[in-house]
Amino acid sequence: MVMIRIVLASLLAATPALAAKGPFFSLHNTDFVVLMAFIVFVGILLYARVPARLTAILDARAVQIKADLDEAKALREEAQTILASYERKQKDVQAQADRIVATAREEAMAAAAEAKEDLKASIARRLAAAEDRIASAETAALREVREQAVSVAIAAAGDLLAKQMTAEGAGAMIEASIRQVGQRLRA
Repeated sequence: MVMIRIVLASLLAATPALAAKGPFFSLHNTDFVVLMAFIVFVGILLYARVPARLTAILDARAVQIKADLDEAKALREEAQTILASYERKQKDVQAQADRIVATAREEAMAAAAEAKEDLKASIARRLAAAEDRIASAETAALREVREQAVSVAIAAAGDLLAKQMTAEGAGAMIEASIRQVGQRLRA
């Protein structure tokens, strides 16, 4: 309470008309009045514990800033861990894709080689079948030519025999043929 009286008295006594006149330690000297007001102001601040409150506020703010920095550091580390994890996953996926492409390429090459071998085998089978048909046709043509030749020879022999043969010769020939058929049937 005493302090308040002093502050009020200093404020009322310090007027601009009395500025800087007389001795320094007088209420009529404005420099002294300003000094006293400053000392009273500082005293009031100390009495109200303003520096302690400011220090507490600044300390709380420093603690909050430190907590924010720690949280940001933890988030950064977590982000780096997640980034490294995704990079590893991307490398794994890329390696798997490369393996799949390589496997597909190998399978395609194997399928092409197998198709080529199957085509060769099919061509060989068709060629063999064609050769068999040609050989069969040749055999049939030869048989037909032989049969035709035999028919022509038989007809020519028949004509020749008919011209040269007499009735007795024909009877002897028939008898010989019958004997020959009889022997073949017994054998």
